[in-house]
Amino acid sequence: MQNQPTLIRQWNANQLPPDWFSRQQTNQNQAELQTTVKTIIDRVRAEGDQALIEYAQKFDKATLTPSTLRVSSQEIKEAYQQVTKQQINAIEFMKQRVSIFQKQLLNQTEVQVFNEGIMVKTLLQPLQSVGCYIPGGQAAYPSTVIMTALVAKLAGVERIVICSPSDAEGTVNPLVLVAADICGINEIYRIGGAQAIAALAYGTQTIAPVRKIVGPGSKYVTAAKVQVSQDTAIDMPAGPSEVLIIADQYADPRLIAYDLISQAEHGTDSISALITTSPKLAQDVQNWITQIATTAPRAEKILESLTKYGFIIVCTDDIDQAVKLTNQFAAEHLEVLTNNAQTLAKQLIAGLILIGPYSPVPLSDYASGTNHVLPTGGFAQSFSVLSVIDFMRRVSIAECSKEGLEKVRTNVKILTDTENLPNHSKAIEARFQQ
Repeated sequence: MQNQPTLIRQWNANQLPPDWFSRQQTNQNQAELQTTVKTIIDRVRAEGDQALIEYAQKFDKATLTPSTLRVSSQEIKEAYQQVTKQQINAIEFMKQRVSIFQKQLLNQTEVQVFNEGIMVKTLLQPLQSVGCYIPGGQAAYPSTVIMTALVAKLAGVERIVICSPSDAEGTVNPLVLVAADICGINEIYRIGGAQAIAALAYGTQTIAPVRKIVGPGSKYVTAAKVQVSQDTAIDMPAGPSEVLIIADQYADPRLIAYDLISQAEHGTDSISALITTSPKLAQDVQNWITQIATTAPRAEKILESLTKYGFIIVCTDDIDQAVKLTNQFAAEHLEVLTNNAQTLAKQLIAGLILIGPYSPVPLSDYASGTNHVLPTGGFAQSFSVLSVIDFMRRVSIAECSKEGLEKVRTNVKILTDTENLPNHSKAIEARFQQ
């Protein structure tokens, strides 16, 4: 690199700019983004396959036809010839880890309660169809296939669709195709961006619409998911990616630097941040980043990401202030590198909390069994990590005996009278009249 990076912005917690926690978009840019995405969605709704084909040419430089929008079974078979045995084994390993965790979660979700003659239970029913968005571009994300399509499969979803952008030759990354096949998914379309979300939500001549759309993506994908959510369910706003580290003077600055850099390589709109109680740690992290980032693989993208969206906040000897700012940001990934990490973690808000120096974000991305489809942009305050439950409908079932109804009839009448719904209580009283 010709120029040394200015690297991450650093502030004292008592002198924060008012927009320190704002994400990537200014109001003007956000308006432009929403308008652009709406135009794409409207075109796909109106023109179907033709719009998808034109957008593939415009954004991916790929020449497609209605008959080539869907990846063929032959292409999926041929994809195995383009990956290594080690890569296949790693995908199988990840599938196993995720399956263990999600199956255990599924086994613990059914609830049945008996209370004085009334039985209430929860019945889980899989959604009929789900669309999984798998990002493309410069990187391949077979791991996201595992995190979305496999989890939908474990939930019992009958129709699972994958959309992922192709390269200029119209080829979807072979690792994505192999991962999909390992998960038992064969309905795959070579489209990406907001146009893929529109196709999944509203359908085209080739692609039937789905009941729910899941998966991370660019700001365009995330905006499209939010816009279609009034018609089609979505998992959460998920993307661009972000990591926040909360650390004290005992943390290792070298490891923090590596973790921030690894996050920055996701893209130039990724957020890499540190909140610390130690001014010395903050400076040491800056020094390590300067030393590592300039010679790291994908350095240009990393430096742009760190310069634009990286930041360090120093809360001098004040962990309570650090916790407050951490929860205000509500990051997608939160690493807790403090002396009392397990206790502190109970006070924190994030999509995923990683405790201790041996629990970096890549562990959760690939090997822990947790899901890496997480709420971003502060939505961790109200959304949760993607899980098998998100692919199911929860139905409550109630059954009451005559004796059980007798025990509650008085209180029901009081409540129905209070709400001026007299015929509600009459429906109960009728069951005790000859």
